[in-house]
Order: sequence, then C-alpha cells, then structure tokens
Amino acid sequence: MAKKKKLKQHHIDRDWCKGCGICVHFCPKNVLELDEMDKVFAARPEDCIACKLCEIRCPDLAIEIETEEGGS
Repeated sequence: MAKKKKLKQHHIDRDWCKGCGICVHFCPKNVLELDEMDKVFAARPEDCIACKLCEIRCPDLAIEIETEEGGS
C-alpha cells in the first residue's frame, strides 16, 4: 500500500517573505494567511495536506514544508 506524506512542520522565513500572497492563493485548504505586516503564516496548520503547492509557488523560497511518511 502506498505511503502518505503528512505535515510535520511549516518552515516560513519571514525575512524572505515579501507578502505577495501567491502561497495563500494556491493553498487548496486555506491554511495560509497574511498577517498585519503582510507576512505569511500558517493560520490553520492542522488542515494542511502537505501538497507543497505553497513551497513550489513561492517566488522567494520563503516556505519549506517538512513531511513525515506515514501509513495509509
């Protein structure tokens, strides 16, 4: 049976984030939001499905999604 990846942790480099909102737009589960300083944060990390769209789409490489392998 295939192993599913699940979120272990969001690593967000606030110094690199320019607040463009691309990651927020592409997140299929609405996990990410911009704060009052226009920096991204994981508002609902428990909803993350570890698809890594935010990591892939971030033009500033400010997001890294750490996953762990788990059973189905």
